[in-house]
Amino acid sequence: RNEDHLLTVPCGAIPPDLIETELFGHVKGAFTSADRSKIGKFEAARKGTLLLDEIDVLNPAQQVKLLRVIETGEFEPVGSNETRLFEARLIVASNVDLKGLMERNEFRADLYYRLNVMEFHLPPLRERPKDIVPMALGFVEELCELHGVRIRRVHPDFLACLKGYDWPGNIRELKNYVRRAVLFCRTGELTPRDLAPHLTAAIRRRDAAHLDNDGVKASAVDASASLTDRVAASEKAMLEEALRKHNNNRTATAKTLGLSRVGLYKKMRKYGMIDRRS
Repeated sequence: RNEDHLLTVPCGAIPPDLIETELFGHVKGAFTSADRSKIGKFEAARKGTLLLDEIDVLNPAQQVKLLRVIETGEFEPVGSNETRLFEARLIVASNVDLKGLMERNEFRADLYYRLNVMEFHLPPLRERPKDIVPMALGFVEELCELHGVRIRRVHPDFLACLKGYDWPGNIRELKNYVRRAVLFCRTGELTPRDLAPHLTAAIRRRDAAHLDNDGVKASAVDASASLTDRVAASEKAMLEEALRKHNNNRTATAKTLGLSRVGLYKKMRKYGMIDRRS
C-alpha cells in the first residue's frame, strides 16, 4: 500500500453538507451545482491509504455511512444507485478522546469499536521535551530555505527557551515561533531576542510562579539570561532550600548535597549568601 496513494480528508475544514460528496463522490445532477460527476476520496484512494482527520466532527448520519463502508467495503456516490468498493487502508485521527465522546453518546459506540483495531496516542509536545530541539532545528533549516534567510548559528539559550515553554499549540505553534525568529533575525545567529515577547514573558511568569514541593518560591530566571546564569540561579536556589531544611546547619547541608564543608562554604560565598570577609 505504501506505493499507492495517500489521501487526507480534513473533516473539520469541510462544511458538513459537503463531507459526504467529498468522501463518496457524486454523479452529475445529484444536486443543483453538480454539473459534472466527481469521484470521492474513498474511490480515489484505490488500494493505498485514506486518512480521515478530525473524525469527531462527523454527525450521526455521516457516522452511520462510514460504519457501513468499514464493515462491508461498499458505498454509493451521492445521487447514484451504483455500489462501489473501498479497498484502501483507513486511518482516522482526532484531537479529542473518542472514547470520552462515545461515553457521552456523542460518537457511535459501534463505529468506535469498529475503528479501534489499533490505537496510537501521540502525547502533546510539552510531554516530549526531547523532541523540541530536533524539531526546532529541522524547522530552522526548512524555513531558511523557504524564505531565503541565512542562519549561521543557533545559540544554546535560544533552544533552552524553546524547551522551557509549554507549547499549548503543539507543533504548529513551535513552527510559527521558529518562523518568526528566522524572519526577525538580523545577525545570522538565533538568540532569545529573536523570539516573540509572548513566549519569553510566558516563561518568566511560569518561573516566577513556580513553587517547589514545600511551597517555597523558586528563583525566577529571565528566559533571555545565559545558560550559565540560569544554572547558577538554580544551584543557588538548591543551596538555599537545603540550608532552610537543616536550619542553616552547614554540616548537615553539605552532607545532603554531597559536598564538603569547605565546598559548601565556597559556593555560599560565590553566590553572596555569606559575607566575603567571614
